Order: sequence, then C-alpha cells, then structure tokens
Amino acid sequence: MRQDLKFFIFVLLATTCHLLAQEGRAEIGTEKPLHKFLHEDQAKDVSIAYLWADIAEEATAREVDLRGARPTVISRTLAIWATAAYDAWAAYDDKAVGSRLGGALRRPKAERTLENKKKAISYASYHALIFVYPESKEWLADQMKKLGYDPQVTSLDRSKPEGIGRVAAEEVINYRKNDGANQLGNEPGGNGTPYSDYTFYKPVNPPDRIIDPDRWQPITFTLKDGKKVTPGFLTPHWYRVKPFILEKADQFRPGPPPTTITDDAALKAEAAQVLAYNHSLTKEQKAIVEFMRDGPRSTGQTGHWIRFAQDLSRRDKYSLDQDVKLYFTVANVTFDAFIACWDTKRAYDSSRPWTLIHHYFKGQTIKGWAGPEGGVREMPAEEWHPYSPESFITPPFPGYISGHATVSGAAAKIIALFSGSDVFGFVERRPSSAMTEKNPGDEVTLDLPTWSQTAEMAALSRAMGGYHIPVDNNVGLKVGRELASWSWPRYQAYFDGTAR
Repeated sequence: MRQDLKFFIFVLLATTCHLLAQEGRAEIGTEKPLHKFLHEDQAKDVSIAYLWADIAEEATAREVDLRGARPTVISRTLAIWATAAYDAWAAYDDKAVGSRLGGALRRPKAERTLENKKKAISYASYHALIFVYPESKEWLADQMKKLGYDPQVTSLDRSKPEGIGRVAAEEVINYRKNDGANQLGNEPGGNGTPYSDYTFYKPVNPPDRIIDPDRWQPITFTLKDGKKVTPGFLTPHWYRVKPFILEKADQFRPGPPPTTITDDAALKAEAAQVLAYNHSLTKEQKAIVEFMRDGPRSTGQTGHWIRFAQDLSRRDKYSLDQDVKLYFTVANVTFDAFIACWDTKRAYDSSRPWTLIHHYFKGQTIKGWAGPEGGVREMPAEEWHPYSPESFITPPFPGYISGHATVSGAAAKIIALFSGSDVFGFVERRPSSAMTEKNPGDEVTLDLPTWSQTAEMAALSRAMGGYHIPVDNNVGLKVGRELASWSWPRYQAYFDGTAR
C-alpha cells in the first residue's frame, strides 16, 4: 500500500474516532428535560388547553384536600372536563366530530379561528369543571377572569363560541349525570351520598382477623390528628359506570390470580417477593415508590399521566389542536382503564400483601422496613408494614389487578400511539423519602426514557411499596396496553370525522 494512502486512512480513522468521542461526550453531558408542571409565570408559550389542564389538575387537588384521594372518581371528573373541551373545539375543526353531537355543532369556515376555539374551550371547561367540582366555583370563576373571559356569561347561542362551549359542556354533563357513578347520590340502593355504593358490597374479612386470605381485607389507618379510620372498598360499584369507548366493563377481564387453593406455592412466592423488596429498598426505589404514589395532593393516575402528556406538549411544541386531542385521549383511556380494572377487582375480590404476609409468615420473625425513622429491623410478621405512612397504609380496595399498572399501561400506550413514538426522554428529580420518612433523604434522579418504561416503573413501584404482589402489576400492564391498542382507532375516528 502506498505511504500517502496509508496516511490518508490513518487520518480518516483518527478523525472518525475523534468525532465519535466528541459525540459520546456531548450525549453524556446533555441534560435531559425535567418532568415538571409550570408555575403560572412560566406558562408563556403553551396553549389554552394546556392552561385548562393545569386548572383542572388544581381543582382536582382541591377536591382531594377536601375529600381524600378517589382515583376512580378523579378519572371520571377529568374525562368529563377533557371531553367537553374537545367537543367544543371540534365545532371549529374541519373534520373532527364531537362525542355527543357529532358534527352538529360545526361552525362555518370563516368562524374557525384560534380565538373562537380558545373561547369555546374555556367556556366548556369552566362549566364542566363546575359540574364535577361545585365547591371550586368561585376559584374557577377567578381563573376565567384571568384568561379574559366573563364567567357570568351562560349563553346557549350556538352561533357564538361561548354558546358552543356551554352547549358542549351541557351535553356531556347530561350524558354523565346518571352514568352509574352515582355522582348525585340518587342510585336506588345507595345511601344518598355522592359516589356511594349501591351494589351492597360487603368484605369477607374484618380489619382485625383473616377469615379468608384470598379475599380483600379493610385496614385501619391512623390519621395525622390521631383519629383512627377504617375505609371501606372505594367505589365498588365502578364496574357499572358507563365507559367512554370501552364496550363493556369486562371486555378485557383477565383470568383469576393465584390463590391459596389454586396455586399456594406461587402466591406465597409473590408475597415473599414483596417482603424482599420491603427490607432492601434503595434510595432510588424509595423515590420511585413516592413518585408513583402521586404525592400528598394526589390527582390520581389520570392526573399524573396528563402531567406526563404536558411534558410531551412542551417537548414537541404542540399546537392547541394537538393539545385538545391529546388530553381528550389520555383522560378517556384512563377513565375506561379504571372501569376495566374495577370490574376485575370486584370479580375476584383479591387480597393484598398486608393480608398475605400476615397470613403466610404468621408467628415468624422477618425483616422489614422499620417505619418513619428509616432503616430495617427484625420484627414479628404481624408487625410488617408497607413503605407507606400510617395515614394511608394501603389503598382501600382489592389488589388484582393494580390500578396504577392498568391505567399507566393504557396511558403510556395511547401516548406512544398518539405521538408516533415510545420515546419520552425526561427525568424526575426528588428527595428519596420525603413523603414517608422523617428524613427526606438525598435527591435522586429517576430516568423516564420511554412511555412504556415509565408505565413499567409505575407498576413495579406498587410491589416495591408493598401495595401489590407482582402478578397484580404484570397483568394490569397487559390489560391496560391491550385496552389502549384496541381503543386507538376509535379515537382516530373522532379526529378524522368518521366516528358514528
């Protein structure tokens, strides 16, 4: 080989290696964007649909402060908001049809302006949120004023955007008033309380002893003020709620979980896995548990995934049209996922790790999380505790299947389908144990590389926290993903105007 050719190859290889090295250093040094929600003064370059998502989240958080976290109820309230906003917006789109009136509200092309869309969405959002959160009416009116709209306007004039918004909201409200959720407390068999059970569910196990380890057991919580409460099954009637796109509640119902009768060895191994997580949690794992537990003003999995959707909106600089469709899709697929999940919970009425560990390891000394002071200690199995505060030991409803897993699986899949990619690419930064232990711990960074991996993190967090055995989460993810994949073409039909 000629010397000048050898020299050329050497230079080419050296240059290539240098460029690859530079590229690697750039990639390693690149800061991934933070998962976050914007403060009011930061929300400059987002759509009005994004702003209404913030308002809906805050109204939901206020409801949680007032009545506690009710994830099923929250999924419905946020779906009502997102659907009303979408239906109002669709009146000003060339193709899209609304969920209640189809294309009947469509306005002439000359009226399909950005300002008319914004006004219609705002009035629809305002009236829908007042319906589901009446105690926040004054605060919601203030938000309308901040956006430049008069909350006193209640026109039903379909030739005006404020009228379109009000009509869209009223149609959704009327459809949902008697949808089986019992929001008005008027279902026969109920006790008159909003969202109360009217199906006469009764637990097999009392809080203080295990009659049947395969069935759900209520748990007594000690609130921060020292008061003791024993919550019942939260909304056990939810399988009777009318879905949005799902055809029936049991459409994706999986087969049964292992029980002490059908596969005792497998069930004990599942309980042992939860016990193993509980006494070996790392800082990162504690942070994952707390992150996916949603925080002290929890807006549930629906609210959490709408926040993730807002990350997507900022990342890809979504337009108003894209935002409206995104929140409509995420809110409704999570609403349907909760209905499917609660159908399964009600069908099998299965126990949680609290019951299973106390059952399988009774009389034994085990290692477990030591409590709010942190650390691990040896203890009688009867003293075992999930990685959770005394005020909220374990969610008050059966285990199989996991709501976090089912809803996260559905939301992650629908966002990937909507955006055309599974790439998320954000990170979460938080103290490792601020919500559970007295020492908040070091700040840790949690990687959220893809939508599907974020859903898997949500699912795994429930076993690491001690709320679910692994099968609850694995099957829940599968159900959620299947539901979303089946639903996606039906959402597209709303967008392209072919829905019937």
